[in-house]
Amino acid sequence: MEIRNLPIGIQDFNKLRNGGCVYVDKTAYVYKLAKTETPYFLCRPRRFGKSLMISTLKAYFEGKKELFQGLTIAELEKNWAGHPVFLIDLNVGEYGSVAELKASLGSQMRVLESEWGADADALNEPLANRFNNLIRRAVEKTGKNVVVLIDEYDKPLVQHLENESIQEEFRAVLKSFYGVLKSADPWLRFLFITGVSKFSHVSLFSDMNQLRDISMEEDYAGICGITENELTANFEPEIQILADKNKVTRDEALAEMRKRYNGYRFAPEAEAVYNPFSVLNTLGKRTFGYYWFQTGTPTFLIEQIRKARFDIPDFTNGVSYSAQNIGNYRANIDNPIPLFYQTGYLTIRGYEPRLKEYILGFPNEEVKYAFLDELLVSYFPKCMSLQGLYVGDFVKDLWNRDIDAFMTRLRSLIASMPYGIKSEETENWFQTVSYLLFVLMGQYVQAEVHSHKGRADAVVITNDSVYVFEFKITDGKSGKSADDALKQIDEKDYLGPYRASGKRLVKIGAIYNTTERELGEVKIM
Repeated sequence: MEIRNLPIGIQDFNKLRNGGCVYVDKTAYVYKLAKTETPYFLCRPRRFGKSLMISTLKAYFEGKKELFQGLTIAELEKNWAGHPVFLIDLNVGEYGSVAELKASLGSQMRVLESEWGADADALNEPLANRFNNLIRRAVEKTGKNVVVLIDEYDKPLVQHLENESIQEEFRAVLKSFYGVLKSADPWLRFLFITGVSKFSHVSLFSDMNQLRDISMEEDYAGICGITENELTANFEPEIQILADKNKVTRDEALAEMRKRYNGYRFAPEAEAVYNPFSVLNTLGKRTFGYYWFQTGTPTFLIEQIRKARFDIPDFTNGVSYSAQNIGNYRANIDNPIPLFYQTGYLTIRGYEPRLKEYILGFPNEEVKYAFLDELLVSYFPKCMSLQGLYVGDFVKDLWNRDIDAFMTRLRSLIASMPYGIKSEETENWFQTVSYLLFVLMGQYVQAEVHSHKGRADAVVITNDSVYVFEFKITDGKSGKSADDALKQIDEKDYLGPYRASGKRLVKIGAIYNTTERELGEVKIM
């Protein structure tokens, strides 16, 4: 059985259809959108299919009926009248300066001017004037209103989230350019804009009050991404090949995909969707991996967590955030939760209507473990080598029943605390790092932090053993000991839930000294 032509990295609808690629039919959404003249905005994470949706809309409004044969829209649409279509794609180019941003927009204006004509001195005109003149000229030439599609409108801003001065310069350029769309509204047949984030200070949202944001509307929650039904209906042969390659059943392969790549919700009651980029790469390469996360390291987001002093356990277990503010991001605020949601690192897990709050969490294991791994590394100096401190090595020690080696590794990890950490912050640093370590071990073993009578610091379950860890914090004067930690394990019966498992039960009590900044006495029973 051969893998069919999967559209990995293909964002052009024309190329996808003519190339015989497998296509998850989203044209019902195209028809629903196109039947109105409402201007739309859609926010979705990167690598989620926004550009393909833009390209599909472009082909539809250009009247390319032949590309839609066999798709849902072919049965719905009776009038394939073409319109002039302006595609402004900010995926193109890098934006290191205002000059580069203007050059990119200017280049796209020249492409449109070559098609629709331009005044002799057009190159000397402001970008906004050129854009406005192009729209009117296209209407005059065709007698039809213009379709404007803007893809990744916010890429210049997203590239410089950490630099407010550059952002301010970019906003001024974009405010003028996008402002044309309000004044040109009488000449527009359709307007669709995509981005990763909704920046409150761009005139696109402050001036264009007629723009309908469908980013969190339940009816459009599946416009990008792949639902479970779409996955099994379109990729059944590839799922079976993946299963065979990994020596598991078809259902086991699907369960692994669901755990790793499913879970994105863009409305409280909406069906969860898979990350399409990860799905296509997994099926194409027949290997489970962290594909989406590898396309961009969220250095700025990692730093935002640390600067905002988030409680990491709360962050990983679920964060509540106001429904009123979740849709907007302001680069100069201290709480980056809206950006974490909009960029795909958090998703909707639930909704509390009485408080009008969303409950947000990691969408799946791909995002959770890759992100927390980056976060763990960020707690150490950039110059430090973490060789020998790979999380998998900790797991191997427990697989081999070598708890002494495990604790030696942990001592080395704790001993690598940056010198810049203040004395009063060392306890929080230790608790955060040890928490991240045990959560990340959950990729390979069952790792828990609870019991029926209290809360163990960590419980790790391997095939043949159960390890319960209890850490006591001391400044060196309190007299706490490893025996106190073991006593707590017994008194609160942290091992109780596992006594009938038939596995070897191991208790580990340890002391962390905040003054000496080291893991001190350790006892194992």
